[in-house]
Amino acid sequence: MTASAPTGTPAIAVEGLWQVFGNDAKTRLKDAQGRTGSAPDAAEALRDDGLIPAVQDASFEVKEGELFVIMGLSGSGKSTMIRCISRLVEPTAGSVRIDGEDILSANAKRLIELRREKLGMVFQHFGLFPHMTVADNVAFPLKMLGKSKSERRARALEVIEMVGLTGREDAYPRELSGGQKQRVGIARSLAANPDIWFLDEPFSALDPLIRRQLQDEFLKIQSTLHKTIVFITHDISEALKLADRIAIMRDGKIVQIGTPAQIVLNPVDDYVREFSRDVAKGKHACLDSVIETSDELPEMPDDPKLRIDMTLDEALASCMSCYQHVPVWDREGKMVGFVHPSALAAALQVDPA
Repeated sequence: MTASAPTGTPAIAVEGLWQVFGNDAKTRLKDAQGRTGSAPDAAEALRDDGLIPAVQDASFEVKEGELFVIMGLSGSGKSTMIRCISRLVEPTAGSVRIDGEDILSANAKRLIELRREKLGMVFQHFGLFPHMTVADNVAFPLKMLGKSKSERRARALEVIEMVGLTGREDAYPRELSGGQKQRVGIARSLAANPDIWFLDEPFSALDPLIRRQLQDEFLKIQSTLHKTIVFITHDISEALKLADRIAIMRDGKIVQIGTPAQIVLNPVDDYVREFSRDVAKGKHACLDSVIETSDELPEMPDDPKLRIDMTLDEALASCMSCYQHVPVWDREGKMVGFVHPSALAAALQVDPA
């Protein structure tokens, strides 16, 4: 049984993480850092020496129960990042703590325990055993934990129902569609009830319609289980739909971390702005991104009953006939601020090309 983390400890804490590919990477990274004094200069020096700094000085935290998306273009370092965090590849430098435990110093036995009991993983390629039924594939992690056959079957049927595959438990992978195979992969990763879930582009090989359906199923599962999730994607629409927060990577560096609304409304540079240029901002940004607060309230003769969790599109539709400030309320009926309809319209303006 794994020990519980102290209250307030992040589920995942990454600090100063580097992954450098090439001969004698650790020594040469230290040398480059000593010579240059900054991460960008050290990365440039490593490239000049023929090494590849795939992840550069990354630092972030993931809260318990948070769905944290890492996104970027191909080659940005996002998949390497998740492999470093889970120690599928050995980081060159830095710190990774899971519930306060330094996993970079964990021995092989402890890593096996973590992967069996605490960490769930789903990858783009399903990796199903072709000679096993759906139920046996899903139950396989429990077999590794020494659970009885009846326990394995009961838990497998439970998670198979959770991912919408009831009735297919005795089918073989060759009899399944791509979307069904990915559901089996998700169910298998959930069988041991992991605390932390790593997903590396799990839906990217699927047709758009199946992909949207699985995203919806995934959100439904998360609303029930409240797992801590690190989700990798290259698709901004997928990131905005799923994430509590998003980290955007470019050339091995994290360039911005923020909520979907922050990414869409306040991109830090042209690279992030380009990602979100064609995004329907009003669908992803909520009123909390534009409301004002003040001890001295303006005149507000109209009250279209705006709620803090409304999207900008919903809010604008509710107050299109209003010409003055309107109040904004939380779900308990307490006034939390106010907004002018013109601020909603301004927030929805498309960035110039």
